[in-house]
Amino acid sequence: MVQPDDLSQLGRDARPAASPDEAVLETVPYRRGAGAPAIVRFTCPEFTSLCPVTGQPDFAHLVIDYAPDERLVESKSLKLFLTSFRNHGAFHEDCTVTVGRRIVEATKPLWLRIGGYWYPRGGIPIDVFWQTGPAPEGVYLPDQGVPPYRGRG
Repeated sequence: MVQPDDLSQLGRDARPAASPDEAVLETVPYRRGAGAPAIVRFTCPEFTSLCPVTGQPDFAHLVIDYAPDERLVESKSLKLFLTSFRNHGAFHEDCTVTVGRRIVEATKPLWLRIGGYWYPRGGIPIDVFWQTGPAPEGVYLPDQGVPPYRGRG
């Protein structure tokens, strides 16, 4: 069982880091068991970062699916990590892939995919997809459920 002292953010007053590089993604043990792996989904419909050129805010709907092996992402630390992008200047592609890679680095999952559905700036929505490889055999993998851009509501 995870002890409260094992985690620095859950159940404590914790603020978002000043940047994604400073943010700490915490994990907790997971016992996968036999059979096909589970798929865990995190949905962040209000992800925010800054354009690295203009400093204007960019908004995205992120959908993260992963098949954990021995570690789960602790959700409060994930929320604080995602919030750390609010004052971070980076292009859509970099933000999306950075989120996916950091989760992989922290949890070492069997598989992960991330979809970054960015709201338009200059009239063009940008959707960014990244995954670690083919999905594990036998998993139930629902569609990410974000419609093509038509006011994405």
